[in-house]
Amino acid sequence: MQLDHVTIVATDCEAMKDFFVDVAGMTLGTRPPFGVGGYWLYLDGRPVVHLIASCATSGAQPPATRIDHLALRVEGETAWEALLDRLHRHGTAYQLAEVPITGELQLFVRLAPAVVVEFVTTRTRPSTGI
Repeated sequence: MQLDHVTIVATDCEAMKDFFVDVAGMTLGTRPPFGVGGYWLYLDGRPVVHLIASCATSGAQPPATRIDHLALRVEGETAWEALLDRLHRHGTAYQLAEVPITGELQLFVRLAPAVVVEFVTTRTRPSTGI
């Protein structure tokens, strides 16, 4: 397993994007159509920072910028199945999702109210739905 990316939810995605591009030297790259605004920022050809636009409700204080989750990449079906087995043995609840276009499989575990770990893998077989 390796660290895949960190996701930041921000009220000012433009300023965050500018910092990561202009100061940190990342490049703006392609991003699947998730249905919410944001950017994927790349280092060495890999999307390592995912920015998501936070929506403020009218009249309310804007939500705080926060790190939403960290993601760990799981390589291969054997490692993915072993992860699922460990989650089941420990009685750990999780949610599955599929990334639009790429078909990658995501598994989210909420460790605490504001702490989420995502495990992501590339499918080696065609998707038949989650």
